[in-house]
Amino acid sequence: MLFACAAATVLTTVGIVAILLAEGLGFFREISPIEFFTGTKWRPPSGLYGVLPLVSGTLLIAVGASIVALPLGTLSAIFLSEYASPRVRGVIKPILEVLAGVPTIVYGYFALTWVTPLLQETLFADIGIFNALSAMIVVGIMTVPMVSSISDDSLRAVPSQLREAAYGVGATRFEVITKVAFPAALSGIVASYILAISRAIGETMAVAVAAGATPQLTMNPLESVQTMTSYIVQVAQGEAPHGTIEFKTIFAVALTLFAMTLLMNLLSARVVARFRERYE
Repeated sequence: MLFACAAATVLTTVGIVAILLAEGLGFFREISPIEFFTGTKWRPPSGLYGVLPLVSGTLLIAVGASIVALPLGTLSAIFLSEYASPRVRGVIKPILEVLAGVPTIVYGYFALTWVTPLLQETLFADIGIFNALSAMIVVGIMTVPMVSSISDDSLRAVPSQLREAAYGVGATRFEVITKVAFPAALSGIVASYILAISRAIGETMAVAVAAGATPQLTMNPLESVQTMTSYIVQVAQGEAPHGTIEFKTIFAVALTLFAMTLLMNLLSARVVARFRERYE
């Protein structure tokens, strides 16, 4: 029974990869991979299949979300593991975890109805209703619990003897955190970073609602962009007839997204193996 449960996950993964490859290769039989991966225009109804605008939109959101999530998540983890009393930790930790349980569509409408108007009133009067900056902020907030939780667990897993030895030679609390605990937990913390970035790359509904659906090659966060996931949502609504080249773009874009997230996870595994600390 245990083997069957484990095998089910493997078979599911194999099935997903097989479908993506079968349908994606069908697309590349009609459209040159060179055109797909190097083109700067994405307009399938007009016969333009350059995926770079979707990739740039995805990376723009992921980088912006990382700027928000990584510092907030790391500092939250340090506070919870090193400074917070058990009572304070018992209050803040569940609240952070609640953020991870909020549906992503709610984050999207939060960006649309609160974050964007706030940005218009305070910083950027000319920002559009749909823009990448709002999506960056809400996706960053969404991924803070992932960074905080994994980093907190990594810091708390550092043996207390290391901290006590550092205190014994006169180190301050700040020195113990920055020179002993943080380096010892580095593999777990870096893994949380990479997993959070992968989550930001694969985010769908919040980005589809907040960032809009304008596939353009830009790094300006004040403009509307379209990510790979939001394009998949748009086409999967049923407007493109099954079997057409426009329908097959779903699988070509999904295959590209799968390759990006797979590389991120492989990088995470390498980093964890490289910096893992073992204590006897």
